[in-house]
Order: sequence, then C-alpha cells, then structure tokens
Amino acid sequence: MEPRVDHRRGGYDLSDLAMLEARSIAVVREVAAELERPVLAFSGGKDSVVLLHLARKAFWPGPLPFPVLHVDTGHNFPEVLEFRDRHLGRLEVTVVTASVQDAIDAGRLPAPPSRAPSRNRLQTRVLLDAVTSGRYDAVLGGARRDEERSRAKERVFSLRDEFGQWDPRRQRPEVWWLANGRHRPGEHFRVFPLSDWTELDVWRYIAAEKVELPPLYYAHRRRVFRRDGMLLAENPYLPLDDGEQPFGAVVRFRTVGDMTCTGAVESTARSAEEVISELLATRVTERGATRADDRLGEYSMEDRKREGYF
Repeated sequence: MEPRVDHRRGGYDLSDLAMLEARSIAVVREVAAELERPVLAFSGGKDSVVLLHLARKAFWPGPLPFPVLHVDTGHNFPEVLEFRDRHLGRLEVTVVTASVQDAIDAGRLPAPPSRAPSRNRLQTRVLLDAVTSGRYDAVLGGARRDEERSRAKERVFSLRDEFGQWDPRRQRPEVWWLANGRHRPGEHFRVFPLSDWTELDVWRYIAAEKVELPPLYYAHRRRVFRRDGMLLAENPYLPLDDGEQPFGAVVRFRTVGDMTCTGAVESTARSAEEVISELLATRVTERGATRADDRLGEYSMEDRKREGYF
C-alpha cells in the first residue's frame, strides 16, 4: 500500500506538518545510513503507527530496510493485537516479537502482584534482552517531548550504555540537527524522530494522511470502572476491589499500553477531526491523564528511563 504524499487535503494548511514530516524522514534516513542494525519499536499506539508510516515514506518505493520490534506485555488490548497482526501483515514488514509472558514463564522475570499487575516495568528487561539478542545498535521509537517532563530532556539520538541505561549527562549536543551516531561496542541509541511533534500534531497528521489506528482511539461503548480517579477498562488481568462496580460508558483512549494501568477518557469523538477538537480544549497530557504508573511520583518516568525504558 503506497503512502500518501499530498500535503494539502481536507481543508488543512499542512505546511507545518510537511516540515515536521520532512525532518522526521531525514532522521529515519540518517539512522539507516549511519547505524548498522536499526530496528523500529512498534506498540500499535498512534505514535508508533505514525512513525512506521513515516519510515515507509522515507524508503518508498523500496521496502523498509530494518525490522519492526513489538514488546508484548501479555496485557495488551485485544483491539491493538488485532490491528498489529492485520496492519503489519498487510505492509509485509519483518516483525520481531519479544514476550513478557515468555520471560515470566522461563523464570527470568517475577510475576507482578495481583493488586498491581501492570507489566510496564517488566517490559524494560524484555526490550533490553531483545536489543542484545538482535545486536541492534539503534531503536527508533515514537516518544515525544510533550508527553512527560523527563522525555523533554531527550536528544533525538539518545545514547544508551552497554547496560541499556540512559544518563542525561552523557548525551551529545545536537546543533543544527547534526546527529552523532558514534558509539562503543555494546552501546546503542534510542532515536526519536517525533521529538518535535506534539499530540495535536500527530492527530492532525493522522487526519491529513488518513492513517488507520486501532479502533479504541475513537469513542466506543465499553465497560469500565473507577479507580484512583481514572476510568480503567474491565479486563481479566485486574481484579476489582471491594466497592468497585463496572458500568458502561462511551470512552476513547488517548494512549494504549498495559490494560491494567491505561485509563480511558469519556468522549464522543469518533473521527480524527473530532479528536482534534477535543484536544484543542484540554491542557492535560495523555500520559498524565491516563497512565497510572506514570502518576506514582515526579520522577517515575525518569527512573524507568534510567533503567532502559523508552
């Protein structure tokens, strides 16, 4: 399926999106030119879908010159897994899957407690193992600087040491968009082509390019329950506490991840254009509003990044 290339469509002035797209494509091409064994991390979330879309544009009409890596927590939304298999199968890209459940079954990771069963932290170890076994020297990811304050500290080419850990003091300056891909054996880069994008930019691009997403990004009726000020989807991985009562609501998800800690928002937005209208009226980031494990403390995300998380 050929990527769309027209930058004026649907009533939008897309000159700013065209500039963001060109910069991101340049970063992707730089990775392919400078690093030996890159891989693109794909979660099935909107940012990774857009990143894959940009990567395919970067090398069209040739094939994607690197594989796609999905870290499966075992607690994924069914809609995301269905989309992953259908979307990646249609694009004919090479897919590498790393499973948190397999690591737990093999005794390499402990199972989290039933009261807090999120596997988001566990996927860090699985990701690092996949990087080591695949000998990847660059992992392209869809993280954006506006998601969370520690991510605003990232470079576009984020150096990770031989243990996969992030140290902000070791990051290189990137003047005039000049990237430095030199690294020692065992080190690798996390590369973020969407660093200059905002959530609103991503959605404007989705609307303009007609990018397909998992359906849970749009308003749908679902059984949810309230916990700690969030609407969590009823799911088999998260037992209900006393007094918690599931109910039906029309919701959408601003981000996707582990079902046990990813919250929904009440919404009537059933198209990308309607999501854009909602975003223009909010000041809350998607992770701050809908990820329980990102609300544990001021430095929660930064601690996870130092351990090797995106």
